[in-house]
Amino acid sequence: MPSELENDLGLAGKVAIVTGGGAAGDGIGNGRAAAMLLARAGAHVLVVDRQLDLARRTVEMIVEEGGRAAAFAADVTDDAQCRAMVEAALAQFGRLDLLDNNVGIASKGSVVDEDPEVWRRVMQVNVDSMFLASKHAIPAMIKTAGGGAIVNVASIAALRPRGMTAYSTSKGAVIALTRAMAVDHGPQGIRVNCVAPGPVFTPMVSVEGMSPAARERRRQASVLGVEGTGWDVGYAVRFLLSDHARFITGQTLVVDGGTTLVSRPRATDTQ
Repeated sequence: MPSELENDLGLAGKVAIVTGGGAAGDGIGNGRAAAMLLARAGAHVLVVDRQLDLARRTVEMIVEEGGRAAAFAADVTDDAQCRAMVEAALAQFGRLDLLDNNVGIASKGSVVDEDPEVWRRVMQVNVDSMFLASKHAIPAMIKTAGGGAIVNVASIAALRPRGMTAYSTSKGAVIALTRAMAVDHGPQGIRVNCVAPGPVFTPMVSVEGMSPAARERRRQASVLGVEGTGWDVGYAVRFLLSDHARFITGQTLVVDGGTTLVSRPRATDTQ
């Protein structure tokens, strides 16, 4: 029988920042799922989104379940706003232990087709945001908690390119950034890992107008024959931030139902 200690994720009383923590309506995106699951384990969560109302809805959902959270509006591609985000977490909760870097945008096309401005914007949102958030979060973790854990959210597009070259490149950079940060900051007690989601169905995908047929193709792409959701990504993030992953750093956890094991590249679906 597992002991109480084995069931303890070690998250109670810790403070987490989740970027991209909002979602449309009451939908469950990757960030909202992670924020809610961290709160259920006893962590205090600063939910960050560019749209404050979306972050506030996540906070309301956490509070309704008895958790503790606060909302903060920030564009995490901006250095000053990332600094303010970390300062807000410290002011609200007194410490910082955890960071879920969970923002990203996609773009389709080859290097020949891609617009240079769109390329730069994809890199800014998908890579610069994680650099800037971590740049300010890591010193705060060391100073207030003696260490911490970070999860960067990439994509299986980094592992299996499929006609979204800027996106694939940016997510490959996220994996490389994860490994470099793990080496740089492991001696300071900071673990850094990565989650690479597959074709999960989230409010963002729904808003983009995915057809039922495309959604079914995504489901069938999984070896398991099931549709992934934001909860699947959220549980992976929570595990890697928890004490259950205390001996894991610099790794990329693929959460795709086995899609990358067998399926051919799909040039039209969003993931």
